[in-house]
Amino acid sequence: MTDALVIGAGPAGLMAAEVMSARGLSVLVAEAKPSPARKFLMAGKSGLNLTKSEPFDDFLSAYEDRADVLRPMLDAFGPDDVTCWAEGLGQQLFTGSSGRVFPDVMKASPLLRAWLHRLEGAGVTLRTRCGWAGFDGDGSVFETPEGRVSVTSKVTVLAMGGASWARLGSDGLWANGFASDQLSPFQPANVGFLVDWSPHMARFFGTPVKSVTLMAGKQSVRGEFVISERGLEGGGIYAVSRAMRDGADLFVDLMPDLSEAQLRQRLARPRGKASLSNHLRKMLRLDPVKQALLMEFGRPLPNDLPPLLKALPIRHAGPRPMDEAISTAGGLRFDALTNEFMLWDRPGVFAAGEMLDWEAPTGGYLLTACLSTGAWAGRSASDFVAR
Repeated sequence: MTDALVIGAGPAGLMAAEVMSARGLSVLVAEAKPSPARKFLMAGKSGLNLTKSEPFDDFLSAYEDRADVLRPMLDAFGPDDVTCWAEGLGQQLFTGSSGRVFPDVMKASPLLRAWLHRLEGAGVTLRTRCGWAGFDGDGSVFETPEGRVSVTSKVTVLAMGGASWARLGSDGLWANGFASDQLSPFQPANVGFLVDWSPHMARFFGTPVKSVTLMAGKQSVRGEFVISERGLEGGGIYAVSRAMRDGADLFVDLMPDLSEAQLRQRLARPRGKASLSNHLRKMLRLDPVKQALLMEFGRPLPNDLPPLLKALPIRHAGPRPMDEAISTAGGLRFDALTNEFMLWDRPGVFAAGEMLDWEAPTGGYLLTACLSTGAWAGRSASDFVAR
């Protein structure tokens, strides 16, 4: 028997292990994949966005209907704590103009190596290729290369991730070990959307659409997105993907820095023999990719173009498959847990990270909440052992 068992070696699980080890518990971390934190490393390939520097209430609002339940965890271990934690692992950080915080090296691997080294020095044991197969009485069963193994512990922290990027370990299969009333259905989050493009859009595949405002439901986000062969993706789309997934129509303001009246005034200037394309380019500096979107979704074009330029309706065929999403909504319901994140029906078993039923946009919110809930579960589990 070990004092503490952590199932899942992603950010939430490793943070829980670190907290429990610091409180004097012997900790075993079991990971299904051959190496830890694969999704964390993949996220870091595009620049590891650790957290975001902004007023706490603004940061908290990113979690929408889960803000209240996550407030205590983020109060206890929030954006400033994430920054200090990363610096304590030898990472030099910088804050971008948008408030996003990154390591200078823009990679996850140096931070992960330092973290694993510190955990090993603290006595934390990591075992890979241990796939969780469910509970067995007071223990957990794992499928390993040597066969089935049962592990008992004083406390267990579940941190097995959501249901996106199965090849990296987040396959959601752990949900089969829980009753249906303990779960909310998985849904894709921070996901691209499918579009059946007409042939004239092919030359714009891979092209970013910059300086636009995306609007879906009550959400309005200034940003950019990318036209891909399969549809729309990128930060701006991810930011409004929740509303789109839930049925809201998508509109794009192609000229967010000009009002309808200003657009109308500029377009009223004599066009002469210029084509509409050249007129839009000269009068509005409307670049080719924005003009292509206008033709794709705005035809037949009305005589009065400004309203369309300010709210171009974007037709799509729904979100891309869940396994292509950056994260997921759904998972273990909060009403299946105590305020300490312990399962009501399994005393001594706690949960953390993306396997819980919350979602957030990219921009540092996902990773911060994973670390925060992992720290919370680790403290709660330590207190349970002490009691």
